[in-house]
Amino acid sequence: MVNKYDLTQINGIGERMARKIISNLGGEEELAKVVQNCEVDRLANIEGISQRKAIDIINELLGNPAHKFLKTKRAWQLYEEIISRILEYAHTNHAKNKILLLSPTPDLELIQSRQKMVKKAQEMISDLPLSSIHSLLQNLHYPVPNKPVFDASKAILVENQEDMDYLLEMKFNDFYPIISKADSAEIQDYELVFYVYSSGEIELEESDNVIMISIESDVIEIIPELVLNYFRTNQTIFKKVLELRKILKKETVLEEVMEILKPIVELNTEEIDLDQIIGLVKEDADESLKNSIKNVDLKGEEILELLKEGMPPKIEKLFEDSIQKARETIKNKTHLDFDPFLPTYPLKIDQQEVERVKKREFYLRQIEVFDQKVKAVLRLSSLKDRVELEILEALEFDYEFALGCFAYHYHLQIPEIADEFHLLDALHLNLVQDSSPQVQRIDYRLAQPDKVALLTGANSGGKTTLLETLAQISIMSQMGLPVSAKQARVKILDEIYFFSKKRSLDAGAFESFLQTFMPIVIKDSEKLILLDELEAITELEAAVKIISSFIEMIDDSDSFGVIVTHMAREIIKYSSVRVDGIEAKGLDNDYNLIVDRTPRMNYLARSTPELILKMIYERSDGKLKKIYGKILEKFQ
Repeated sequence: MVNKYDLTQINGIGERMARKIISNLGGEEELAKVVQNCEVDRLANIEGISQRKAIDIINELLGNPAHKFLKTKRAWQLYEEIISRILEYAHTNHAKNKILLLSPTPDLELIQSRQKMVKKAQEMISDLPLSSIHSLLQNLHYPVPNKPVFDASKAILVENQEDMDYLLEMKFNDFYPIISKADSAEIQDYELVFYVYSSGEIELEESDNVIMISIESDVIEIIPELVLNYFRTNQTIFKKVLELRKILKKETVLEEVMEILKPIVELNTEEIDLDQIIGLVKEDADESLKNSIKNVDLKGEEILELLKEGMPPKIEKLFEDSIQKARETIKNKTHLDFDPFLPTYPLKIDQQEVERVKKREFYLRQIEVFDQKVKAVLRLSSLKDRVELEILEALEFDYEFALGCFAYHYHLQIPEIADEFHLLDALHLNLVQDSSPQVQRIDYRLAQPDKVALLTGANSGGKTTLLETLAQISIMSQMGLPVSAKQARVKILDEIYFFSKKRSLDAGAFESFLQTFMPIVIKDSEKLILLDELEAITELEAAVKIISSFIEMIDDSDSFGVIVTHMAREIIKYSSVRVDGIEAKGLDNDYNLIVDRTPRMNYLARSTPELILKMIYERSDGKLKKIYGKILEKFQ
C-alpha cells in the first residue's frame, strides 16, 4: 500500500500538488479521514483535482483492494455489473462516488460492519415513502460556496491607509468600493456608507446614510453577506434536507434556519409606494375640501378680507382640518409623520418635502435592513456547522439508501462467513426479477474434502450461470453486501479468478495461457478459480492431462475451484475429483429445455446436444428445418 501521506507516489501527483491537497484538507490526519471515509467530493473540491482523479487517489491510498481481489477480466466485469446495479439507486455524486469505491476486502471486521449497515438500510426501505425520498435526494449536493456580489451603490469608509490595507487584504473590496477620509465629502453619492472606524476621527455632518462599525468587530458584522449569501444561495438544499429529516424523524436545526431566513429574504419587498399613497390621499382631501367650501357662508366683510388680505379664518380652518386629516391618514398608512401638502385648492404636493422624507426613510430603511441582517447572520453563523453536518448526513443517507434499495429490490440475504461455499436457493442477479417458470434457484457446495469439482451436463443447462452466480456471491460477500441466495455460507478469500470460454487458441495463445495460469495455481494465497470450458486450449489428450494437473495443484492449496468441462469422463482417469452434473430431461410443450439447474453431486451428466438440436428444429421452418431434421436422424 502507498504510504497514506506520501501522495507523490501516486501517478500525476507532484510535491506541489501533494502539499496543496494536504493544506486544503487541513493536514495529514484529515487526509487519512477523507481516504477512510471515501470522501471523494472533499478532494474533488480542490482546484486541479477532478472527480475521476479524486477516486483514483483514494483507491491508490487504500491499496486498490478491487484490483487485488479481482484477477481476471471476467471477474472484473462481474464486479462492475454489481456496481452498475447499485448505482441505479443512487441520486447524488457523493453516493455514486462511494459506490464506485465499494471494493471487495478480506477484512472481516469491515465486511461485517458493512453487512450491518446494509441490513439496517434494507429493513428501513419498506417503511419509507420511497417516491418522496427519491424526489428529495434528486440533485442534492454539498452547499455552493459563497461568490462575492459587488454593489457599487454602497461603500466602506476608512480613516487611514493601515485600515484600508487590512480591508483590502480581507477582500472587502469584492463586495463594496472602499473610500478614504479624503473622499468623505462624497458619501451622499452612496445609498449607504459603512464607516469602519478605528478612532472615529472623521466628522460627518448630518449624514443619514452612514453606519458606524468598529474595525474590531467580527468580519460578518461588517459584511453580513459573507454568511447570508451562503444561506440564501443554498435554500433549496436546506429545504430538501429539512423535509428528509422530518420523514426520517431526526432532529434538525434547518427549521430554525428557514425561520431566520424568511424575514431577511422578504426585507427588500416591504418598501412602500409613498407617491401613490400621497396621490390617493390628495384626491380624497381635494374632494372633501370642495364639498366643505360649498357650504361656507361668507359675510360681506369676510369677502372684502378675502379680496384684500387672503384666506379668511373660516376657509383657513377648513384647509387646516383637511390637511391635518390627510396627514393622519398618511401616518396611519406609512408610519411617517410629515406634511406633504401646500394649502391651495386643489392641494399642491410639496415635492421637495416629499423627496426629503423619501430619502431620509430610504436611508433609515437601509440601516434597519443592515441591522436585521447582522442579527440574522450572528444566529446563522452559529448554526452553520450543524447545517453542514445535516447535509453531509443526507448525502451519506443516499449512499446507504442506494445499498438498501439494491438489497431490498433484489431480495438479498446476509451470508454467513465460513470455511466453505454452501449456497441454498441461489440465483444469478440477471434472473432475480425474471418471473418466467424457467427461472430456477440452485443449491451448490464446495467444502473439504471436495474443494474442487468438475461441472458437466447439458448445453444451455446453466453451467456458466452457476459459475457466475458463485462468483457474484463471493464478490458481493467480500464487498460486505447481502447476496442473492436464501442462505449462503461463504469463504473469505484473497483472490478470485474467472476464465471464460476459449473457442479456439493457437499455439502462441496456448503458451500464453500456460504462462498466465501456472503461477496462479502455485501462488500462496486463498483463491476461488472458475474455469469455463477450456478444453480448446490444445488437443484433447493434452488438455485432459493439463486440466487434471490443475485440479491436483488447486486441491493441494488453500483454494477452491469449479471447472466446466465436457471431458470429465477422461479427466477422472487422471485425477480424483468430484464430478457434478446438470442434465436436461427433455423439452416442454414450448420446446424449452426441462432442466433441474441444481447440479447433482457425484453425477456425470450428459451434454445432450440432441435436445438443443430438437429445440432449434421445432422452432425452425422451411429448408432450414429439413437440414436440422437430417442432423437429428443421426442421433436416433
